[in-house]
Amino acid sequence: ANVPPQGGRKHPHQEFISIDTTNILFICGGAFDGLDKIIENRLDRKSIGFEAEIRSRSERNVGEILSHVQSHDLLKFGIIPELIGRMPVIAPLHSLTRADLVRILLEPKNSLVRQYKALMKYDRVELEFAVGSLEAIADKALDMDIGARGLRSVMESIMTDVMYEVPSDDRIDKVTITEAVVKGEEKPIIHHRPKPQIDPDAESAS
Repeated sequence: ANVPPQGGRKHPHQEFISIDTTNILFICGGAFDGLDKIIENRLDRKSIGFEAEIRSRSERNVGEILSHVQSHDLLKFGIIPELIGRMPVIAPLHSLTRADLVRILLEPKNSLVRQYKALMKYDRVELEFAVGSLEAIADKALDMDIGARGLRSVMESIMTDVMYEVPSDDRIDKVTITEAVVKGEEKPIIHHRPKPQIDPDAESAS
């Protein structure tokens, strides 16, 4: 392959460096949006027309459809034959499920749930996610159809007001996020510390 010395676009009147690609592994990754429709047409699983199976994207299981991808599907998708010839192995990935997204929220060392709990701890506030709340967050992220990136958007929309309110009120000691909060039906439940009791005898003595 002839490559420009400084990178960038090729020009016919510039010098090129010749690179032997024999022992170079090319990895081409991406979402390949629309490739599933090409595969469906080849497999005769129509998603349009009079005899079409009308199903939503989640019901269609795009990951299962992509598992049937072949080189000529990529050719039809628009990848040039020279590049397809240099990609002998095609490995499709399955779409993230609701359970996968919940695990992403909880399990990594720097997971979103742990990050928000740590931020709240700076203000001596406990953050609690009630039963069903994380599943509801995962469902919202699935609806956005941008994979795990959607989790941060959903969490930000839930936590933004709370993050402003907590530092300005030192009596808050706990915030609970419920399923209804995620769905926008309620506001986060804020628990306050009890007011310190003033001893009347001590006041009279003073």
